[in-house]
Amino acid sequence: MATKHEQILRYIDGLPIGEKISVRQIAKAMNVSEGTAYRAIKEAENKGYVSTIERVGTIRIERKKKENIEKLTFAEVVNIVDGQVLGGRSGLHKTLNKFVIGAMKLEAMMRYTEAGNLLIVGNRTQAHELALKAGAAVLITGGFDTEEQVKKLADQLELPIISSSYDTFTVATMINRAIYDQLIKKEIILVEDILTPLTKTYYLQTSDKVSMWHKLNQQTTHSRYPVVDKNLKIQGMVTSKDILGQDSETSIDKIMTKHPMTVTGKTSVASAAHMMVWEGIEVLPVADEVSRLEGIISRQDVLKALQMNQRQPQVGETIDDIITNQLEFMTDKAKGDGAFTLEVTPQMTNHLGTISYGVFTTIVSDAANRVLRSYKKGDLVVENMTIYFIKPVQMESKLEIYPKILEVGRKFGKVDVEVYNDGVLVGKAMMMCQLIDRN
Repeated sequence: MATKHEQILRYIDGLPIGEKISVRQIAKAMNVSEGTAYRAIKEAENKGYVSTIERVGTIRIERKKKENIEKLTFAEVVNIVDGQVLGGRSGLHKTLNKFVIGAMKLEAMMRYTEAGNLLIVGNRTQAHELALKAGAAVLITGGFDTEEQVKKLADQLELPIISSSYDTFTVATMINRAIYDQLIKKEIILVEDILTPLTKTYYLQTSDKVSMWHKLNQQTTHSRYPVVDKNLKIQGMVTSKDILGQDSETSIDKIMTKHPMTVTGKTSVASAAHMMVWEGIEVLPVADEVSRLEGIISRQDVLKALQMNQRQPQVGETIDDIITNQLEFMTDKAKGDGAFTLEVTPQMTNHLGTISYGVFTTIVSDAANRVLRSYKKGDLVVENMTIYFIKPVQMESKLEIYPKILEVGRKFGKVDVEVYNDGVLVGKAMMMCQLIDRN
């Protein structure tokens, strides 16, 4: 049976898109305390069901699919630019396709402004009105207001008109940064993107007997199953090793591994992969916020997802992407098993203008990964890294990176990395990796 918290979440999820909600309203509708209603609304906000805007309140918004994650809602724009909603509140749940900066004559501005756009412009009332009539929302910069008839038009058309105290360049930068961050998030594969859902997951209950495991094993040929109680809460995992030599009437809860490692749908696949390799786990149960079973992921699912992601084009570059893209291979192998060069750009420096510790770690890690892959085909998981020393390196310096394989086996590899600047040793590290064959 669903808890009260889950019932409230389902109720909020079922509300019409664009509807305004409040703690008092939810508490009254669901016959719960305001504290319980508040916690559920916060959880709904985390899940993307609702958005809370200062001076407006909380509104029900459409949950974004993975392929549309980079599209911002107008409600999100209000929060990004610390804006004030002047009109068209009922359209805050809508998403914008692109934004247009209105730094041109009115006629030219309207040629670029279409339905679903956001026009960023100053105190030009006629532009506000024409943009709304074209189906676009409006963001007024410089903290300016607009005419009353424009606000009424925004209400009628359900298109937000927002005012921000920031200038045009600043708000455009803020929105662009938010879209870029969303693009990076879109690239990160989460467990919820690849899990086998509960409807297709085979599991056992604590009250089941060993004979039930044998029945499922014959039916599915799988050997590992999550064990749940009557409320679907995860209690353990049972494998063929646990079953070996057990009487068919033995209860599953007597032989299962209790308190198994689990992940949530929001765990990154990379993190789950590291956990599975580190602990030698083939199958991980996926749990919700109250430890109920939502599905499972297997090691094969994880490796396939990571391999697919490596073949995708980059759309939102992280600092790691920028660093690794600038790491160039050299043919000189005099000091190791490979050699790479990299120029230190301003993005790679700390507040003192020298190479940052995090950037140095990324350089070492990527160089070691590349040289290991030339010896051993497959996937790598970093087990540990030791940085012996790193000297200050100024921006625009050209580095030479020499990774040298110390040891490589079937399951692991050990690489020593030396970094030089103008012939002087400026950094030295060692990295150990676990190697995974691609089956």
